[in-house]
Parts: sequence; C-alpha cells; structure tokens
Amino acid sequence: MVGNNRITVTALEQFLNKPPSGFSVKTLDSGYEVHGDPEKSLVLIDDLELKGRKVVFQNSMGRTLKMHDLWEYTSTRKSLLSKTVYLLASACEGRPAAAAGKAASKPRESQRFVVSVDGDDPFVKWQLERGLDWTIASVRGESYRVDVRRVRRHRGAREQPLLAFTVTYSDRLT
Repeated sequence: MVGNNRITVTALEQFLNKPPSGFSVKTLDSGYEVHGDPEKSLVLIDDLELKGRKVVFQNSMGRTLKMHDLWEYTSTRKSLLSKTVYLLASACEGRPAAAAGKAASKPRESQRFVVSVDGDDPFVKWQLERGLDWTIASVRGESYRVDVRRVRRHRGAREQPLLAFTVTYSDRLT
C-alpha cells in the first residue's frame, strides 16, 4: 500500500488478500465477493475479472454515477464529501500516439489498483466541493457526463500525480 491519509493506492490482489479496515473478502469458487461498510465507504468499482475469476464489490454504485434530480445530486454529494471513496485504477503499458512521432500502440493493462480517497479530508473536500459546485451550476436543465481519471506520469525516478477531468455534453444521460 502506498499513500498518505488522503489518498492510498493498493494493488488489487493485495486488497483482496488483506482488505483494509471496514472491508471483508469472501473467496468463492467463481471468484471474490468484497463487502464494505456503506456508512463509511463509497465504492465506485464495476464488477471485474482477475486471473479468470470474477471480483464483485457488493453495494458498489459502479464507476458511473447517474443523478436525475436535485435530491439524488445532494445525496451523492453528501456521500462523496463524508466517506472514503474507493476507485479502480489500471497501470497500462503502451506508447501514446504523440510519443516521438511513432504510431500508437494499444495500451496493455499491466496491473490494477484500488485507490481510496478520503472525501472528508479538508483538502480533498475543498477540491471535490469546487468541482461539484461548478458542475451543478453549469448543468441546470442540461445533461452532462463528468469523467474523472487519476493519472500518474513517470519521468525518471519522479512520479507526477495528476487529476484529469473531461466534461461531455449529451442530450440525455447515457
């Protein structure tokens, strides 16, 4: 596990073998069933496969949040700003299209990680509130999708963590 109190990054296999406090993992013939405390954690991870076995995070909302009215937005906002949020991240190998003028290669997933973000941490909460305030102010009567990615760029021995946001307008939520 790598991180501080705000954000931690744990290899998926390590998360399943030694789950953090508040989580339990049930090993089945078909895979893994992960249980967390919904009062303390907000899991935003879709079902996935690991070495041919299914991994299911019970009570997960999935990686896409859909809010259709102000009540749903307010409820989701409260969860994001008061709980630890769990996301799935993948490290990929491959050459981006812009690298050295060469053709892009399809990224190959090399490892998956569970990233936890403490939504109640003052600094994290401040950043989330800014994004949520901007989103609700800009989407009144419209439908948008906000994709959030956490990207780590490796430059020699240094890592540079980045958050990348993409806002997409659509006629309706899909």
